[in-house]
Amino acid sequence: MVQTKMNKTALIAGVTGLTGHNLANHLAVLADWKTYGLSRKLSAIAGVDALAADLLDLEALKQTLKGKEISHLFFTSWQKMESEERNCEVNGVMLKNLLAALSESSLSHVALVTGGKNYFGSFAESGKYQVVTPYREEQRRKPGLNFYYTQEDILFEQAKAQGFSWSVHRPDTVVGFSVGNLMNMGTTLAAYAAICRETGMAFTFPGSPTIYNGVCDVTDARLLARHLTWSATTDLAKNQAFNVVNGDVFRWSWMWQQLADYFQVEVGAYPGHENPLENQMREMGPVWSRIIEKYDLVPTALDQIASWWHTDSDLSRPFETFADMSKSRKLGFLDYQKSNESFFELFDQLKKTRFIPSS
Repeated sequence: MVQTKMNKTALIAGVTGLTGHNLANHLAVLADWKTYGLSRKLSAIAGVDALAADLLDLEALKQTLKGKEISHLFFTSWQKMESEERNCEVNGVMLKNLLAALSESSLSHVALVTGGKNYFGSFAESGKYQVVTPYREEQRRKPGLNFYYTQEDILFEQAKAQGFSWSVHRPDTVVGFSVGNLMNMGTTLAAYAAICRETGMAFTFPGSPTIYNGVCDVTDARLLARHLTWSATTDLAKNQAFNVVNGDVFRWSWMWQQLADYFQVEVGAYPGHENPLENQMREMGPVWSRIIEKYDLVPTALDQIASWWHTDSDLSRPFETFADMSKSRKLGFLDYQKSNESFFELFDQLKKTRFIPSS
């Protein structure tokens, strides 16, 4: 495996998100990287120089990045809008602005993080078209609008214009430590289990029969961080799109019992249909406040630790969802993560940092 040797200065766009936060923690302990973390508000991560600017404000970006010689950009940010047309517009502008602001920097590589919607369609069209598993990187794009495709096209165009190499990373559901972001199944299920334990509710799978009984996979945010770093520094991985998943597969009918056993809660009988958490948890704010006070937890609003809508979206899909990792394996990335342990280790960290009860 050939490694590219150079002075490496990273800029992580979206450093407060689940992927960005874990990537920052990974790069911060590597001696050969200097790391900047970009977000709308300054964020404190040990070993990372914090920068603040709005990706939709080109002039602010230019001012913030003036004089910074960035060699590697990791773009992990996105904004959810009211329609896919607006998703394409806004998320496309965010990437385009940042690349424009870095046009005079010594940019050598840009890594873009997208995801499974590359294979099954946008939020609005998920499952509308035939879904073929396992996902393989060479599969054709689905019809219709998709902001992942918009971002890829911008990336490819600017790579040619500015002369940098690129990589696209397609994780499935990402599991890892980060609080207060839009897409975090792990913290959401931890909050659900804590509420079930406090109230005596049964811990019942809320999703579709297909996901409950079908084959699925997830992506540990720490593994994704290592994959991003590998692709950015490995010649054979340049100008490639990659699936990024843990490497095992499971059925939620098995995983759900694993999670229940961890939290020592009773599993409810699966009803055979969806029962969205967003509906079940709508009035649980006072319960969560009581849990925080009772167990002396870090004061955190329920909607900051739990993204019910996103977990419902993942668990209610009408199709199996798992990806092939052969491309990365063949090129030398051999990391593997057991998925139930991804959840357990996240829950351990949430307990240690007092975001969920420890007993």
